[in-house]
Amino acid sequence: MRRALAAVAAACVIGGSTQAQNVSVGQGAVLRGLDKTNASVSDLDIANGGEVIFGTLSVRMTECRYPEGDAAADAYAYLVVRDTARGRDIFSGWMLASSPALNALEHPRYDVWVLRCITE
Repeated sequence: MRRALAAVAAACVIGGSTQAQNVSVGQGAVLRGLDKTNASVSDLDIANGGEVIFGTLSVRMTECRYPEGDAAADAYAYLVVRDTARGRDIFSGWMLASSPALNALEHPRYDVWVLRCITE
């Protein structure tokens, strides 16, 4: 059910109205990571097809997309997050910068969300 709601919300953000939006693909994304145990925040730059390590998490990103003219607020990225301590993927899907809680990573220690696409 949650994935279905996320898909509908992503379609609304991406589609907006009945008019088609021109979508651009960024060169990468800026993600923000929060370690909830010590309240440390880190910004993570990741290229399309790249991977970053944040604590015990491995974050891979396929690509970051955004409506032309707004690379920050309406950015969305496809991420796969792996908990290396548990040896399994814990998140796979689109994260929306404008609605990070809509399809959020659920982990007891870490939060990761999309801030914006990298355009240059």
